[in-house]
Amino acid sequence: MKALLIVDVQNDFIKGGALAVPDAESVIPVINKLMDKFEIVLATQDWHPRHSVHFEKWPVHCVAESKGAEFPPDLQREKINQVFHKGTGDRDDGYSAFEATNIKPAAYLKQRGVSKLYICGIALEFCVKSSALDALQEGFEVFLIRDAIANFSKDEQEIAREYLELEKAGAHILSSHEI
Repeated sequence: MKALLIVDVQNDFIKGGALAVPDAESVIPVINKLMDKFEIVLATQDWHPRHSVHFEKWPVHCVAESKGAEFPPDLQREKINQVFHKGTGDRDDGYSAFEATNIKPAAYLKQRGVSKLYICGIALEFCVKSSALDALQEGFEVFLIRDAIANFSKDEQEIAREYLELEKAGAHILSSHEI
């Protein structure tokens, strides 16, 4: 069984948001099309408390219950089966989906017989990468959907290094057309 994991497609990470990732909104139509190819669609949300130490490193973003923490209106939210909240503690960065506090993702996936996890979202270098590495450690076969992932950096060499590191760890890199 396979599942799609959408990482942090939230208002604060797209154009006009508190921590906007360049061109992040461009992955939303690709993700919307991908959702139709999976029975199980999961999503993460940064869900930070207002006084998180996370904000010593980053601008204030994705504060729980705020407009910035919400999914953008053009993401087809109704197709998402389960949402995982991460970064919920005052001292919790919550980069990885597997750090979710409301539901444990590994147990949720394994209970449903998922062995293959396809990952997309925002941003490759941080939460997408952390989620992929943790998924590999949990024993899932991981597929990163390159054209459905927004990169924080626009340095092509840096992005290539990130993908190479993930491939060396065991992840497969593909495009949405290959699914």
